[in-house]
Amino acid sequence: MLPKLRAILFWVGFAGSTVVFGLLVAPLMLPFGWHGRYRVLSQWTRFNVWWLRITCGLRHRVHGAKHLLQPEAAIVMAKHQSAWETIALQQILPPQVWVLKKELMRIPFFGWAIGMVEPVPLDRKAGRRALDELVKAGTDRLERGLWVVMFPEGTRVASGERGKYRMGGAVLAAKSGHPIVPIAHNSGSFWPRRSLAKRPGVIDVVVGPPIPTRGRAPAAIMADVEQWIEGEVARLEGRG
Repeated sequence: MLPKLRAILFWVGFAGSTVVFGLLVAPLMLPFGWHGRYRVLSQWTRFNVWWLRITCGLRHRVHGAKHLLQPEAAIVMAKHQSAWETIALQQILPPQVWVLKKELMRIPFFGWAIGMVEPVPLDRKAGRRALDELVKAGTDRLERGLWVVMFPEGTRVASGERGKYRMGGAVLAAKSGHPIVPIAHNSGSFWPRRSLAKRPGVIDVVVGPPIPTRGRAPAAIMADVEQWIEGEVARLEGRG
């Protein structure tokens, strides 16, 4: 089957499952607590990870999963190369909330469902107020035992490239004292930006050792995060 046709089949299933979960499943979860809603709504990601393997032959393997066995909730900072990690990381990580653009909450079906698991939406145009909101909401989620997931580059970057690492997550880490777990992967080698077709194969996901944050300056924290992530990504892509 042609790669583009396989990709179209994936997106048809992705869109259909989004409508089902956003329109039908999400309203039924209203009476349940956070963990009940999370368990049910996370089946959307489980289906799409499976459907991606069936339609496009794209799988993944995780290295360093032992670093996810933390005694306290952590902040995850991950490389962002494609839409793949926004789906698959939800299956790899402990119960979590995501830091995301406020505009995503307005997307029909998708935004309705994701709003039920209390993400941290940010208005990037709000400047200092957005940072204050990140620290306040992020600390609340961490203290409730929920992991906070974010992409420090803020947007997708092509394989082999590096975006500017933003300081918001490091500020949250410094103020909350919770550790950062860095994640590197090579999804962009299989699911390129602005490309419909997806290459079959195995995406490698590397979970790094926790980076301590208590009593440290945000700049020092972010330097450690960026160095580890970019070094691992270069190794996975054969550049290191």
